[in-house]
Amino acid sequence: MTLSETGFLDLPPMRLEYRMIGPRPDAAPTIVMLHEGLGSVDLWGDFPDKIAAAMGTGVFVYSRAGYGKSTGAKLPRSTSFMDEEACQVLPRILDAIGFRRGFLLGHSDGGSIATIYAGSVQDHRVRGLVLIAPHFFAEEMGLAEIRRARKSFESGALRERLKPWHADVDAAFRSWNEPWLHPDFEKWDIIEALSYIRVPILIVQGENDQYGTLKQIEMARQECFCPVEAVVLPGIRHIPYREAPDITVNAVAEFINRLLRDHHEAEQPATPGIALS
Repeated sequence: MTLSETGFLDLPPMRLEYRMIGPRPDAAPTIVMLHEGLGSVDLWGDFPDKIAAAMGTGVFVYSRAGYGKSTGAKLPRSTSFMDEEACQVLPRILDAIGFRRGFLLGHSDGGSIATIYAGSVQDHRVRGLVLIAPHFFAEEMGLAEIRRARKSFESGALRERLKPWHADVDAAFRSWNEPWLHPDFEKWDIIEALSYIRVPILIVQGENDQYGTLKQIEMARQECFCPVEAVVLPGIRHIPYREAPDITVNAVAEFINRLLRDHHEAEQPATPGIALS
C-alpha cells in the first residue's frame, strides 16, 4: 500500500489510525513505534518527529484497536492481550505497510509487545529493539499504581484527562486496566521470550519509574543471549521521552545509528555524550 502521512489501516475487524513520518518503508529503514497501555498516536507528542529527524529513517506510529481513533477492540481483553497483539496483530501491520527492515520501539506495554514479537516471531527484518520502561514481569508496586489509576478513572479525574486522546475513552481504559488487575496477572511474565531474542536491545528506564524497578533491566541482562544496553535516567519516572526528551532521543539515536552503520545503511557519527551501560 502507499502510505500517506496520516490515515487508517483496514485490517478487519480492526481499523487502525496511523501516522507516517519521513521516507516510506520501501525506501529506508523504518522505526515502528508501539505505545504504552493508555497511549495513542497523538499521545506520543513530537517524540516521533524528533526520532525521525535524529536518524533520517522513517517512523511509523499507530494506535492499537480501541485506542486513539482506532476501532475494532474486543472487550473484555484477555490477560494474554500483549501476546495476541505481538503474534497476531503486529505481523499483519508490518506486512500491510511493506516493512522491509528497521526497528521496533516500544514504551511500557508497547515495549513488552516488542519483546514478545522479537522472542516469538522469526523476523530478520527487525534489526534491533528500543524498549522504554518495558515490563518483563509484574511487580507489586506497578500493580498498586494501576489500582490507583482505576480509582482516579472511576472518580472522573483520569477519565477527563484521557478524553481528548481517545474516541472511546472507556474502551481504551478497560483494554489496559482490566487485564492488568485480573488476579492471574500477578504471576504474568514474558521472561521466556527474552531468551529467544537475537537482535541488540536498548532499554531506557527512569530510576524512579512508578510502574517497575530496575529489576526489569537485571532480568533482561540475565535472560538474554543478545547484547543488552541500558540507559538509566536519575530522577525520571515512567515516561522518559517527556520528562527527559533530549537525553532519550540522543540515546535512541546513538543506538540505532550505530546498528545502521553496522548494516552499512548510515554514515553519520555516533551522538557523543551518551553513556550506555
